[in-house]
Amino acid sequence: MTVASVGAILPLPALAQAPATAVRGLPDFTELVEQVGPSVVNIRTSEKVAARGGASGMDEDMLEFFRRFGVPIPNMPQRPQRPQQQQPEEEQPRGVGSGFILTQDGYVMTNAHVVEGASEVIVTLTDKREFKAKIIGSDKRTDVAVVKIEATGLPAVKVGDVNRLKVGEWVMAIGSPFGLENTVTAGIVSAKQRDTGEYIPFIQTDVAINPGNSGGPLINMRGEVVGINSQIYSRSGGFMGISFAIPMDEAIRVSDQLRTTGKVTRGRIGVQIGAVTKDVAESIGLGKAQGALVSAVEAGSPAEKAGIEPGDVITRYEGKAIDKFGDLPRMVGNTKPGTKSAITVFRRGSQRDLSITIAEVEPDEKTAAASAPAEEKTPKASAAAQQLGLAVAELTEAQKKELKVKGGVRVVSAEGAAARAGLREGDVLLAVANTEVSGLKSFEAALAKADKAKPINLLVRRGEWAQYVLIRPTR
Repeated sequence: MTVASVGAILPLPALAQAPATAVRGLPDFTELVEQVGPSVVNIRTSEKVAARGGASGMDEDMLEFFRRFGVPIPNMPQRPQRPQQQQPEEEQPRGVGSGFILTQDGYVMTNAHVVEGASEVIVTLTDKREFKAKIIGSDKRTDVAVVKIEATGLPAVKVGDVNRLKVGEWVMAIGSPFGLENTVTAGIVSAKQRDTGEYIPFIQTDVAINPGNSGGPLINMRGEVVGINSQIYSRSGGFMGISFAIPMDEAIRVSDQLRTTGKVTRGRIGVQIGAVTKDVAESIGLGKAQGALVSAVEAGSPAEKAGIEPGDVITRYEGKAIDKFGDLPRMVGNTKPGTKSAITVFRRGSQRDLSITIAEVEPDEKTAAASAPAEEKTPKASAAAQQLGLAVAELTEAQKKELKVKGGVRVVSAEGAAARAGLREGDVLLAVANTEVSGLKSFEAALAKADKAKPINLLVRRGEWAQYVLIRPTR
């Protein structure tokens, strides 16, 4: 037995000396703090509320106790009840947040939720000067707000290029968590283009962000602001290692409009969209799971006028590919209303280029829901349809008009494979295996040609929504 076989420590060959560039230490943030720190501000807000207190100087909560249980109020003579008079209003502290100086002449950027509902906004600089700020404008959709203080020669931040930001890159935040002004935290970029269901693609970091950090800057190692700290993921209400920042390119677009007009104008085309799954992409011949699947088209909208239909997959906008369905509303939203834009849709196996005129987003817009189609009492089903568990019926002209469709068949009953796919009574089938359905005959013909050994895609309309459903026949 050799010495090596019983675990003796043997000398290792000498390692080649690593190049100097490969040796990395932890970053030093001190210069960044000195450089950017003076540009970060603390924001306090207050709101007007009804003055508290009342008879005998007693607290309103105590008065409510006496009133609720019918107990006479001490030292208060009984008087006939009079109509309640409106209480005077008083300023009451509302919250604390952060912000940063955008321009030398006093424009400050923060979060919309920091100043929302505030009757007074106080901005405190690092040199302890305080200013009463005017809210120039705020945008709830992106959570960006701009306020103005009357001062000049202020230390404005440098805005960085978000496109240069890389995952794994060191970043730093300065803000007022829990009211603790000028608090510095640091971490790395965890992800970019993080879609959380909001209008914007967030920058995800592991920088410690807590209540009060909202509106503060996210800073790269070049001392440039690349984002506005806005949200955290938390189950406890405190920091749990995941925070989100609004990218500065999006924030600057919003702030420019707020400073110019006090509001944000966005484009819209009037569609409801969803993701394209891998199974659907393969079944309709799209191949790659990309684009935005149109599930509904608003009546009279730019999309309807351009010829976009439920079931279309929008793959390009102004020549730019749509990788995720969330890309489309951002692209359209950044387009000036009235602009004619090029849009590409994938419909039943082929690409189609359409021209669309962008409309303006209206606040609190509501889309009326279509009522369910009337009952059809004469279901018909071929052998192929029965094999899938489907019984369908013709749409009446009234139903077509109500649904604003040219053709299709209505599902009267769904069992077996059809039920497992999620089909149900009242659904309208607009296409089968990429073939448009005009009525029962075309439905039966398309179903007869479909390869029963593979999942069959059906374009299904349910109320105002349309989506693809895959039926997997039982073998």
